[in-house]
Amino acid sequence: MAYSTINKPTEHFNTKLYTGNGSTQSISSVGFQPDFTWIKQRDGTYGHDLYDALRGATKVINTNNNLAEYTESARLTSFDSDGFSLGSEAPTNGNGNSYVSWNWLGGGSGLSNTDGSVTTTVSANPTAGFSIVKWDSTSGSDSMGHGLNSAPEIIHSKRINANENWSAHTSVVDGSWDYFRINTTDGKGDSSYTAASNSVFYYNYGTVQNWISYCFHSVKGFSKIGKFTSNGNDDGAFIYTGFKPALVMIKPNVTDGWSHWYMFDNKRDHYQLNDAPQYANLNIQDGYYGGTPATNYSQIDMLSTGFKIRRDGNWGVGGSGQVSIYMAFAEASLVGTNDVPTTAA
Repeated sequence: MAYSTINKPTEHFNTKLYTGNGSTQSISSVGFQPDFTWIKQRDGTYGHDLYDALRGATKVINTNNNLAEYTESARLTSFDSDGFSLGSEAPTNGNGNSYVSWNWLGGGSGLSNTDGSVTTTVSANPTAGFSIVKWDSTSGSDSMGHGLNSAPEIIHSKRINANENWSAHTSVVDGSWDYFRINTTDGKGDSSYTAASNSVFYYNYGTVQNWISYCFHSVKGFSKIGKFTSNGNDDGAFIYTGFKPALVMIKPNVTDGWSHWYMFDNKRDHYQLNDAPQYANLNIQDGYYGGTPATNYSQIDMLSTGFKIRRDGNWGVGGSGQVSIYMAFAEASLVGTNDVPTTAA
């Protein structure tokens, strides 16, 4: 029996590195036409630019601040059949600068969904447990169809018509519905909203506003959303995912001003030790915190079946008994529907 229904994870998620040219260029070899592209300058202090097929190319939101959506005509200019095209602006294409892009396959330009009380526009990839939902809140309690076959385990939502913090509603901390904020270092809060179901998620904002939501649930052999508990040692916890990770995002459940949203991937750094994270809530360069490289602090090993925390007592996940949440996406699963095993790291 096959381990995963996804034979090639890079057909649903892929990290693509590139160098800017200060003019225009098309970035190819992503492996698919992305519906959600997240770009960060690696060697400078421009922020995290997020683009999706529902809001459209040139429409930017950032995870490192609470700004409303804004238009930049010379950053990401189109989603293409094997990648995306760029204009000349430095945040995404500065001459000689290095960049990372994280790309997800959704369901194209979107379909109307009437599963909830609010009609949503949804770009969904149920096979990979990912969807983008564009919706407008009402003056009451709202339910929104998300287009997936299982309940999302984490939903990152942003009000796009005003400056306001993100919310990341999740069930993985203790089984109840909690929230984090990807633009801050805050630990979880207890949500008053009803937890997401197999067809809808819920919001009770109380006024008419415009929103975008990114919904994720775990898919065996491709993605894993969960939690782990630190042991406080340099030989830290091992987190089994069932695949070789391509991207790992970690958020400690701590409010202390430096427990960030750490992002490690398989393209920017070596597997052992992977010690040059990006920080979703900050606009700094790879592996820098406080103006200097943070290589003595945040470290993980990315292994064939999961990831292992290193220097556990010296960064945000540190301290015996400390709980962190994580999102992980696969470079390679163990065995796909073609029953072909991957090669271990």
